[in-house]
Amino acid sequence: MKALKKTGTIVISVLLWLVILVAALYAFTTIATRDNQNVSSLLGYTPLVVKSDSMAPTFSAGDLIFIKKCDTSTLKEGDIICFHTIIDNEYALNTHRIQKIDTVGDARSYTTLGDNNNGIADTHIISDGDIVGKYVGDLPKAGKVMDFLSSSMGFLIVIVLPMLLFFIYQVYNLIMIAIRLKKAVAVETARETAIAQEEAAHCQP
Repeated sequence: MKALKKTGTIVISVLLWLVILVAALYAFTTIATRDNQNVSSLLGYTPLVVKSDSMAPTFSAGDLIFIKKCDTSTLKEGDIICFHTIIDNEYALNTHRIQKIDTVGDARSYTTLGDNNNGIADTHIISDGDIVGKYVGDLPKAGKVMDFLSSSMGFLIVIVLPMLLFFIYQVYNLIMIAIRLKKAVAVETARETAIAQEEAAHCQP
């Protein structure tokens, strides 16, 4: 029984840490692009949810991609980069492949193209200052998890509820520990009282 209880505690702890990790990734993914002027990163990496199929089949809408800060001077044609641009008259982030690099003095400009955009290059030419980083990998469909978490119901079910249950579980454990400790103290006090009474009885003439 004790082994089963210990195993259950370990499983619950692992599940909690998974929830915390997912919550942290969700929070960071949400916060990372909240300010369009400054994209946050963790150890140089930024997770982003893909919103369109412009880069399919390399990655598609619903995937979670990872962008790494880089030295723009090392970029070459064919690299996939994330950059600030204008989409539908709004300031936004985009992740496309470098089609061409033009150099004028020390300044470089980049023509980008989505793999799934039928060879039609992006309208806006970008510079080094527009580049957030280089694409280094992705988790297929993991972005859908982040999108679900961004909904009120998803956040409640996956984040709030498990953490609330764990909190209740920990409070229950603390109460049980307190009860066991109180019982142990009571038993020890009773034992000491019995010993004292026995010694007193032996001392009587």
